[in-house]
Amino acid sequence: MYLSELVEGAKLPEIRKSITQDRIDSYAQVSKDFNPIHIDPDYAAGTPIGGTIAHGMLILAYVSQMMTSAFERNWLTSGKLNVRFRTPARPGDTVTASGKIAQIKDDKDGREVTCHVLCANESGDQLITGEAKVKVGKDENSSWRNGR
Repeated sequence: MYLSELVEGAKLPEIRKSITQDRIDSYAQVSKDFNPIHIDPDYAAGTPIGGTIAHGMLILAYVSQMMTSAFERNWLTSGKLNVRFRTPARPGDTVTASGKIAQIKDDKDGREVTCHVLCANESGDQLITGEAKVKVGKDENSSWRNGR
């Protein structure tokens, strides 16, 4: 679809990821966040959480990946997120980032597209909820992907 064909209610392409302890450990290395709640199963088992959890920013990255998949360079240059972290993701979870276009507003610079976004696990627990906004040109000929 072309950006000129954006419509409210259109679904965004879903991103699905399996959360493993190895993936969490790799993210800890890259982010330099070695909090034991993420990387030490013995420590984490003794906490009220009862086990390791994924870094919130790791899960949020899947929302950004979904938005990049849908809006390409427009997301990378103008994307904004306003989200709430609700429940942590754990090793063994399958996380799905999904969304839909909630509103399209024309302004002098083009269009502002507001999307409702969600990350949930396979049980339907909401991990992250919120909205994403992205600016797109009115007459751009580049394409965007939807999740039909």
